[in-house]
Amino acid sequence: MFTVTMNDAAAEAVRVWAGFDALEPPGGLAPGLRERVARGIHRRGAVLMWADSTVDAGSASSFFPDLTGWECDDSSLHLEDFVPVRVTSVDGQPVVAEHDQRLLLLHGLALAREVGRLAHALQPPTPIRCVISANTTNATFRFHQIRAGERWNVPDLDSYRHDKMIVVDSEPPA
Repeated sequence: MFTVTMNDAAAEAVRVWAGFDALEPPGGLAPGLRERVARGIHRRGAVLMWADSTVDAGSASSFFPDLTGWECDDSSLHLEDFVPVRVTSVDGQPVVAEHDQRLLLLHGLALAREVGRLAHALQPPTPIRCVISANTTNATFRFHQIRAGERWNVPDLDSYRHDKMIVVDSEPPA
């Protein structure tokens, strides 16, 4: 099962009503994100992480209240570091224009599909949640295993007043 949830601001930004073809980033997934996917994800102990992560998975539960928080911290990346967008500075603060936020969200969606594919290829296949957000200063992507009673984001995505939020749940077939 593949479920995409987004707040109204994100749905408008990525023009979801135009159909799923509108959700593909122009030119496909950015090369740096394709490289990240090619390196893969791995299960280390009870957590999922990027394959090239150097963080000690054995300490996963010692810094965060749950494993979901640990995975989100370790897997977090700034999409603007991989996607060529213009980030200007106003009063020392980064500024990302609306059209670039849209582009970053599209790359985040494409990355979520690939990370879901990687999680399904693990043994055993693993249900995974990807959380994508964009605002006027940056865009982030993170993932975690879907666990009962744990989640990184607030379920009401419209409560994120300053962020465009997309959550992609990808669960392997039963």
